[in-house]
Amino acid sequence: LVCFIDFSKQFSGFSSLIAAESFNYKKFFEMVGLKKKTPEDVKKVFHILDKDQSGFIEEEELKFVLKGFTPEGRDLSDKETKALLAAGDKDGDGKIGAD
Repeated sequence: LVCFIDFSKQFSGFSSLIAAESFNYKKFFEMVGLKKKTPEDVKKVFHILDKDQSGFIEEEELKFVLKGFTPEGRDLSDKETKALLAAGDKDGDGKIGAD
């Protein structure tokens, strides 16, 4: 949870993602400092986003990712969610694994 809180503190510039269809996963990853996180930190965040604890983050769980960072967060559109899923889905199975 501490990692998730630290993640959210780094989420400056969030207002640029609030408007409908404005989500850009590359910009989002940069904002939250994803590349600077240790593999352990990334796994901690993964488990927070994996709401059903299935070991995967599915499309339905990704829709709400912005709400995890701020109360003003919005649901991602289907198009935005699919783009984010495609960015993290390494094996093309329609979900993001922890690895």
